[in-house]
Amino acid sequence: MTGAISGVIRTSRSESLASAAQISFLLPGSAPSLTRMGKRREARERAVQFLFQHDLNPPEDLDGALEQFWNSQRMAAIVDETKAHWGEKTELPPPTAEEAAMRVFADPLIRGTLEHRDACDEIIKKHAKNWDLHRIATVDRNVMRLAIYEMLHREDIPPVVSINEAVDIAKKFSTHDSGKFVNGILDKVKGELMRPARIVK
Repeated sequence: MTGAISGVIRTSRSESLASAAQISFLLPGSAPSLTRMGKRREARERAVQFLFQHDLNPPEDLDGALEQFWNSQRMAAIVDETKAHWGEKTELPPPTAEEAAMRVFADPLIRGTLEHRDACDEIIKKHAKNWDLHRIATVDRNVMRLAIYEMLHREDIPPVVSINEAVDIAKKFSTHDSGKFVNGILDKVKGELMRPARIVK
């Protein structure tokens, strides 16, 4: 497993998070960018991993926590690739363009979701009838927070994309039932939006 999430999420609706796949990006011009939906998916998965960790153990220093998170992601990849042994010191090289591109996309999603988390939670509670927020699996809760933030505050991302990504991430990191649950809540949120669901400004 890569990143800060480890162990099993002990709820009836979720399982342990899977490790994120290795990523590669196409770099148009001099600025790294995520050019395909699959690559943005991987960045969103990292965002959910950080939000999960933040939910369970909120850090005092967000900037420092983000730096530590991304360094741990890179270190885990290096250890996996080199088959380093326990106790063996591994040097952490500078971030690659691909790693930088992932962070450029994921960091604003993480920060935006945290900034608007209370409002996102109110929306979840409004539509998740008969579900207390703390009873929703931690993975599902953070997947929905991220998607709702995107739908409300990222007009460069079509709402249907945010929903589809959220459902697939919930299925991967939690359970198939989680996908249905997340889709149901987010579809209700989409119905209240004041912008088109399939286009961007």
